[in-house]
Amino acid sequence: MNTERRGNVKPSPSQSNCDKQEETGLEETKPFQINKWQVAEAYKLVKANRGSAGIDNQSLQDFEQNLKGNLYKIWNRLSSGSYMPPPVKGVAIPKKSGGERLLGIPTVSDRVAQMTVLLSFEHKVERHFLDDSYGYRPKKSALDAIAVTRKRCWRYDWCLEFDIKGLFDNIPHELLLKAVDKHITDEWVRLYIRRWLVAPMQMPNGELQERSKGTPQGGIISPVLANLFLHYVFDKWLSKHYPKVPWCRYVDDGLLHCNSLFEAQEMFKVLKLRFNACGLELRPTKTKIVYCKDTSRKGSYETTSFDFLGYTFRARRVKGKIRNNLFMSFSPAVSKSALKTMRYRIRKLRVRCRTEMSINEMAKWLNPIIQGWIYYYGRFHRSAMAAIGRHIITLIRWARRKYKRLRKHKINACKFIGNLIEQAPHLFAHWRAGLGTALA
Repeated sequence: MNTERRGNVKPSPSQSNCDKQEETGLEETKPFQINKWQVAEAYKLVKANRGSAGIDNQSLQDFEQNLKGNLYKIWNRLSSGSYMPPPVKGVAIPKKSGGERLLGIPTVSDRVAQMTVLLSFEHKVERHFLDDSYGYRPKKSALDAIAVTRKRCWRYDWCLEFDIKGLFDNIPHELLLKAVDKHITDEWVRLYIRRWLVAPMQMPNGELQERSKGTPQGGIISPVLANLFLHYVFDKWLSKHYPKVPWCRYVDDGLLHCNSLFEAQEMFKVLKLRFNACGLELRPTKTKIVYCKDTSRKGSYETTSFDFLGYTFRARRVKGKIRNNLFMSFSPAVSKSALKTMRYRIRKLRVRCRTEMSINEMAKWLNPIIQGWIYYYGRFHRSAMAAIGRHIITLIRWARRKYKRLRKHKINACKFIGNLIEQAPHLFAHWRAGLGTALA
């Protein structure tokens, strides 16, 4: 496997020969039969996902300057077995919980090549995945995971929340490739997955870092490989040995629901041993046992809430649908960290300074962002988003900067925006949702 890796981006002799054949228009019989239209379809999907340039600094626009030739080159090398992935570009991005996460950004050509393989690989393993695995899967979403977790928290008193430390960086190649070989008979798919796993990463300081484990977070094929690995390490293993324990997993974040504290403690022990045996480790700060306290559940315990996929699950006062009575229910709502991220995004946009824009232009600019937040974080307990609705854009500070007559009169600015809400209640997405319309 190591003999297939290249520590630099120089073309191999076989690649050079392929280039010569491309220039002369000659073709020979290919060892791997890959449809050219599959490469074209892969490019369309890569373009839809956008993404930044890799180590060659080639953008999608640059790639399109010679689109036909570039796609032919990818197909020719993939089908001849001579394609060698270049190093991925390591980019450090901040994590919501603090610290940094290192993403591996492939080149545009490599993303197209990965997508070509993914089109043949994903559907062959996807059908084996279990229903309670939700991350990066077609026709499944994080909101589906939130919905099923909410129902189970009503039924079970205890929940074990876990998070895998550095999943994408620590997956053992040997175990992963056993799973790949079990489901995939196409030799070319196996070949290129092996090559991508050991492709080096170019660190931010320019140093090339060899890879002996893990799959770069940021690669197109990496999420499916991670799901395949955890399918055997966690999903199928838990369903086989502990069939009465409901679970839910979104890539490296997961939940187990238990009837008692003792059961939750025992599951914590066996889960830790299982992951350690498979080369993984639970993150101590995000792995905990939670008491799902509500009106009917008594007792005092240290941990009575948890965060999952941008939502905080805890006891909340809700109104009954039939009797309209108020009671405490263990339910999800947008988390404080998610609200903080949204407020930070608003500050970065510097809405109050965009005085060159009209109110209609402002709405057209901001609505796609606001609608996305409301669609996701407003699905459950939408009223918890009222604070961010007020923060998103009361437009008072914007109006006072834009109109001279309002600069020294905050009360008049409030009345101005209040009249706007009355006259055009559907102008902004959060106004339509009833969020942030109170200016007091």
